Amino acid sequence: MSVVVPCYRCVDTIGPAVASIAGQRLPPAEVLLVDDCSCDGTLERLHEIARSYPDGWVRVLALPRNGGPSGARNLGWSHARQPYIAFLDADDTWHPEKLSIQMEVLESDPSIALLAHRMNVQPRSAPAPAVRHPPPVTVVRPSLLQMRSPFPTASLVLRRDLPFRFDESRRRAEDYLLWAQILLNGYRCARVELVLASWHKPAFGAGGLSGDLAAMHEAATEVRRQLHAQGLVGGLQMRVVQVLSELRYLRRRVITYTRRFFQNTQSPRADQAG
Repeated sequence: MSVVVPCYRCVDTIGPAVASIAGQRLPPAEVLLVDDCSCDGTLERLHEIARSYPDGWVRVLALPRNGGPSGARNLGWSHARQPYIAFLDADDTWHPEKLSIQMEVLESDPSIALLAHRMNVQPRSAPAPAVRHPPPVTVVRPSLLQMRSPFPTASLVLRRDLPFRFDESRRRAEDYLLWAQILLNGYRCARVELVLASWHKPAFGAGGLSGDLAAMHEAATEVRRQLHAQGLVGGLQMRVVQVLSELRYLRRRVITYTRRFFQNTQSPRADQAG
């Protein structure tokens, strides 16, 4: 197993992310940390982390210019040496049994080309969610109607030899496009119905590229148009999915505004400070 981690201005979070890889019950063969031209000390931190683990286990790569997570993931993918690749973002962490459970599933069904699992949002200090054996697995039907984030990027294990890559012209929804292309081209995709990784901030409305709800919504719409142009999505399905997407977008806006409202009401008022 090769693990690819795109890194951009992640001095404060990359250490725990790599520690969660090193803490796997079934450790991967290699970890590739790809600096996306951070220019803030991240590259130096990556080399420092690499030196703290056995020689050669962590490999550091660097892009000459900032290109977004697609370029960083593709560079790591191209340098990976193992038959399977897992992805982790620099501000997320894995459950200690993530890789062992996923490899158990893949060994029992080698026809699976892409295997995901569930994720949650929790503080870094919170205990790892409970798991059970044998792990429950759902095969994902090849339909865009199933693409309501069944494949979080930090949950993925996929075959290195798949004939797809992240679209480097996109800085948003590039993962959505890739997973949709794999699924809709008929490759067997599945999901372990266990929480085996965690985000440490809300999944949307919390800053960063994915935090810009309006831009993410438009990017996902553009991806669906591209899939339709490639003949992977029919016209009727395209319209149905777009309606469902609009409803999800409105729901997320309500959740985001509600969260911000309560944060503002619970913070000290400016005229009471001091």
